[in-house]
Amino acid sequence: MKIPFEKLDKAFENRLRLQIMSVLVVNERYDFNSLKELLDASDGNLASHLKALEKEDYIRVHKSFLGRKPNTNYEATATGKQAFKQHLDALEQIIKNQKTL
Repeated sequence: MKIPFEKLDKAFENRLRLQIMSVLVVNERYDFNSLKELLDASDGNLASHLKALEKEDYIRVHKSFLGRKPNTNYEATATGKQAFKQHLDALEQIIKNQKTL
């Protein structure tokens, strides 16, 4: 049986992007500072990976102000949720195929 490596999404090969999507798929929205703290990431590293996911249309960015402070929230798009599910399904299939070898 052919192992479905081609079904893996390159956007999720990075650990931080995989973590970001894991958080956003199970939460309606998450703000930048909470993501940064939860994932123990630097501002620049987190921002670059969020930008990469936004470029793929996997997440949507919402910018607002809380009083005078800027607040940026992120949510997974329907496209992102579907892509993430397909990626996880492919990983699961790969694991199952390894058990039968």
